[in-house]
Amino acid sequence: MSLESKFEDLKRRREGAHMAHVYYGDPNEEFSLKLIETLAENGADIIEFGIPFSDPIADGAVFQEACQRALSGGITPAKCIDGIKRLRAEGLETPIVVTTYFNIPYVMGFEEFLNMVKNAGAQGVLFPDLPLEEAKPLKSLVTKVGLNLILQVAPTTSLERLKQILEEASGFVYLISVEGVTGAKLKTQGFIVRLIKAIRELSTVPIMVGFGVSKKEHAETLVAAGADGVVVGSAYARIYSKNLKDPFQKLDEVAKLAREIKSGCVEGYRKRIASYREVFQ
Repeated sequence: MSLESKFEDLKRRREGAHMAHVYYGDPNEEFSLKLIETLAENGADIIEFGIPFSDPIADGAVFQEACQRALSGGITPAKCIDGIKRLRAEGLETPIVVTTYFNIPYVMGFEEFLNMVKNAGAQGVLFPDLPLEEAKPLKSLVTKVGLNLILQVAPTTSLERLKQILEEASGFVYLISVEGVTGAKLKTQGFIVRLIKAIRELSTVPIMVGFGVSKKEHAETLVAAGADGVVVGSAYARIYSKNLKDPFQKLDEVAKLAREIKSGCVEGYRKRIASYREVFQ
């Protein structure tokens, strides 16, 4: 299912989207496969499939450690892409957005990288360290391959730059909810709510809010304010990393949080509809 089809389906069902971010290979491949399956079975509408990198500058301590564990265990970009193939072969239908730092596709060859992830079964790509100026000339190639190029918007993004990003946005726009790195605490919901409304006035592209989202209440508030969904990642890694000797023991706890996040996405959407009805009554 394409990202466009997924968002259309969720809109028909009156639900916000839950995207779960996983760094593949942490602490090993078999666990990552089971983790992704568990998330998809418990409310994750989209999987953000992270390819570990040695210097993940946009990530906080939890994901930095996840990357280091995966790399120490021998994970490579090729193994990650094979992991996507395995997930598809095992029947996973959930859309996948591959996230990694731009050095990896640069070294592999950008077009070759895109073709590999597309053929493996991904629907989109996201490069946290790719500036807009470099993204523009690459978008046509990404589109040609048949993928969405996901771009990010930060709280510090100027209005002029925001308009440029939205013009290039494909699939959805990733709204960073806090200044800093992944896993930071979400403390400025009021400001983010205003930013969501500002984006919505400029574009109809779906808005996914990430960084600091870790609770049902976060999802509910953000979706009610107009976001199309939320991204949760560090919160899941924080759970299973408490028992790295046997992380499978933590999957029930991961599943519980995933269901809670999805519940917040559903309830937030219903609150949004209710508020619209009040306005037009």
